[in-house]
Amino acid sequence: MENLKIFNANDLARLTQHRSGEVKFGEKILTVPKDENPFEFIKNCEANFVLLGLPEDIGVKANFGRVGTASAFHSTLKSLVNFQHNKFCKGRELIALGEINFSEEMEIASNLDATIKEDRKQLFKLVEKIDKEVSHIICNIIKTGKIPIIIGGGHNNAYGNIKGLALAKGKSVNAINFDAHTDFRIMEGRHSGNGFTYAFEDGFLKKYFIFGLHENFVSKSVFHTLKSISERVKYNTYEEIAVRKEKSFSTELTTALKFVGDTSFGLELDLDAIPGIHSSAMTLSGFSVEKARHFIHFFGKEENVGYLHICEGAPDLDDSSNNHLTGKLIATMIVDFIKSKQLTDY
Repeated sequence: MENLKIFNANDLARLTQHRSGEVKFGEKILTVPKDENPFEFIKNCEANFVLLGLPEDIGVKANFGRVGTASAFHSTLKSLVNFQHNKFCKGRELIALGEINFSEEMEIASNLDATIKEDRKQLFKLVEKIDKEVSHIICNIIKTGKIPIIIGGGHNNAYGNIKGLALAKGKSVNAINFDAHTDFRIMEGRHSGNGFTYAFEDGFLKKYFIFGLHENFVSKSVFHTLKSISERVKYNTYEEIAVRKEKSFSTELTTALKFVGDTSFGLELDLDAIPGIHSSAMTLSGFSVEKARHFIHFFGKEENVGYLHICEGAPDLDDSSNNHLTGKLIATMIVDFIKSKQLTDY
């Protein structure tokens, strides 16, 4: 875990805009004290949620996507620490553990071209290295009895999250994914489009539900694969729910929960499913921000939820004067998740 960069109080203070008469999240979020074992501290502290950043976009590059997801975590943290600490949302519920340092891997990847066969193989190897780092740290967090909130990077990191949860629980686990894509493509080498495939084939993923697939973005071969394993992998589509109105959003939430909620499950949300959000595969059609926030609340309050992962956001791809908004949205979703677990004692 030498690549884990642990935050301290000063790291948060530098980002927090202090105002007289106000208390900001950054003043209340916990950090690991110097010279303490991070996982012993996490185990024994009052907070129930652990924030971890994954500043990388190597899996996206290996999948021929637009890079930029490496910037999501820092943008998110800058917004999160400046939220108000009040009766509705309390900063002390969260430990800002830190981020995994992928600078070496990112430097190597910057000189590789995914369209060149040998370069792409090297990108696959880098993603495999990332998988090991992520799964190890997620496993250790979950073993403390706390819930990881994982931000940034491509959807390749679903593999490490699922593996980490499964290793901590000592059994295969389930996952639900709010996404325009299945990320269940062929096992051609690790990238952001096949994290769930590898987790499934490696025995870490038992049952998988994809919520809100965009019918135009899934190949015939992938649909054929899903049909052949339909007892363990199910989905609904955005068009069924929002366009043709054949199914309702609320009913489908319950259907999905019945499928994955009987054991520990990972909660995955890909920002490329939400219109107008800068991501590696940005869309102009999809479920609203409000629907995505309700999705997080609905599954977040469940006892068996093992982690929250919000991925594919890419503030660096937004060249407007409002490029902080992607991070602000992710921060809002983090607080939604924390609130979903709290007793409503306002």
